[in-house]
Amino acid sequence: QVRLEESGGGLVQPGGSLRLSCVVSGRAFSDLAMGWFRQAPGKEREFVGAINWSGSSTYYADSVKGRFTISTDNVKNTVYLQVSSLKPEDTAVYYCAAAPSGSHWAYGAETVFRSWGQGTQVTVSS
Repeated sequence: QVRLEESGGGLVQPGGSLRLSCVVSGRAFSDLAMGWFRQAPGKEREFVGAINWSGSSTYYADSVKGRFTISTDNVKNTVYLQVSSLKPEDTAVYYCAAAPSGSHWAYGAETVFRSWGQGTQVTVSS
């Protein structure tokens, strides 16, 4: 069973940056594609971006393109979400999720991602 543990959230001022981490255990990293989602207060959870295990393919939601970057460290079995140029509307709980590498993970559909972390809070405020 895949276990995911996020960290790195916090309070940051508008324009600031954070790096979120998600450590993966319980399954070979090469069997997975990893996604990041977020859920703002009162809103549905939305796709942020996703990456294959090798890091050679990444996909992002239009709302974060150019500001957020997903990467992997295959030695540490960790996926990162670098969030930059943060805006108040980026305030949300950020979740990492795992999908089978052979699935249609690039479309960002939640139903494809079978394992989820507990989430880490990012608050953007002055």
